[in-house]
Amino acid sequence: MTETRADNVSWLTQEAYDRLKNELDHLSGSGRIEIAQKIEAARDEGDLKENGGYHAAKEEQGKIEGRILQLRHILENARVGEAPRTEGVVGPGMTVTIAFAGDDEEVTFLLASREESGSPIDVYSPKSPLGAAINGKKVGETASYTLPNGRNMTVEIIDATPYAGS
Repeated sequence: MTETRADNVSWLTQEAYDRLKNELDHLSGSGRIEIAQKIEAARDEGDLKENGGYHAAKEEQGKIEGRILQLRHILENARVGEAPRTEGVVGPGMTVTIAFAGDDEEVTFLLASREESGSPIDVYSPKSPLGAAINGKKVGETASYTLPNGRNMTVEIIDATPYAGS
């Protein structure tokens, strides 16, 4: 039995993939060199205990290293192109309209990786509580998920169409 990594896949447009790859290349190349130079320059200023520039540079270095790890993970698990989509079935790359139980207001958003945040509409991750609950549901079905405050929320799928872009 082969293990599938479909749950870990992030579908990215070529533009988003290239943008993230360029950011990774910069941070892991010249970005690391620049922060190392800042740290060295601050170290040369003397006593490290009270050297604000040194501590700020070390904190920035930690943030850069964290972002490098995040980008590597995203790119290793990315598929460029469009996720397989079926009209009327919620999945990554679909524009989804839902209604919350007991509320007539409808909410429309793109179900996609957070890295697709250049979209002109709101983007919800398929890994978010709402995204995970509705993924694979068909128009007319309901789904429940738990809010961060512990309450349960139920939504009805009103529409699910392939995202057509901006």
